[in-house]
Amino acid sequence: MKNKNKQIFEFLGRLAVNNNRDWFKEHKGEFDELRQNWMEQLDLLRSKMSVWDPDLLRQPLADLPYRIYRDTRFSPDKTPYKTYFAAVLSPWGRKSYRPCYYLQMGASLFAKSGLFGGMYCPPADVLKKVRAAIVDNIEEFEEIVNQPQLKKLFPGWFGDALKTVPKGYDRNHPLAYILKQKDFGKAHIVDDSFFLDDNWIERASEIFSVLKPLNDFFNYSIDEEEQRTDF
Repeated sequence: MKNKNKQIFEFLGRLAVNNNRDWFKEHKGEFDELRQNWMEQLDLLRSKMSVWDPDLLRQPLADLPYRIYRDTRFSPDKTPYKTYFAAVLSPWGRKSYRPCYYLQMGASLFAKSGLFGGMYCPPADVLKKVRAAIVDNIEEFEEIVNQPQLKKLFPGWFGDALKTVPKGYDRNHPLAYILKQKDFGKAHIVDDSFFLDDNWIERASEIFSVLKPLNDFFNYSIDEEEQRTDF
């Protein structure tokens, strides 16, 4: 399969400066061809990642990518199309609060590109369970987040956070800065050259694999807390 990411970047750049329905309709055939190539690359990436996380094969390939169409109902920006390609690799699909691996590829002048992971927008009850699990298993959690490769490839935390430590926790807790998180996201930002490399799929799989222990921690912490509340 030929890597057409250079053409994808060029198309997304032109879309960014011609973000209207007439232009997109005129270039729909080009979009469909590039989208198909993107899907084929996603399939290869998922196959590589399934070596270390077989559960990723549970979702149909068609359910991995996001649509190019923007939801403009509640946004002041009424441009109809996204200027990037994006996909979620997760056993639970795109709409789950569960930890995932998220990939975004956009032309650098108009959109951010990167490999993301962790947990985003968990409901309040799940957020409460995760915070409790972090406190109850602090040594295990610290060992995971202080792993050198994780700190190097995914520095800091990505997403929304509270200004103060949530109610019920000591503001001087050693992980107070993490307990403030509303999203437990991780980000590895890249530029266009990452996706232009013919070996980008292998590199992405290796980078994503560094996140697996953290995602596993969140998953079994949620499951364990749910089992406790069943009694």
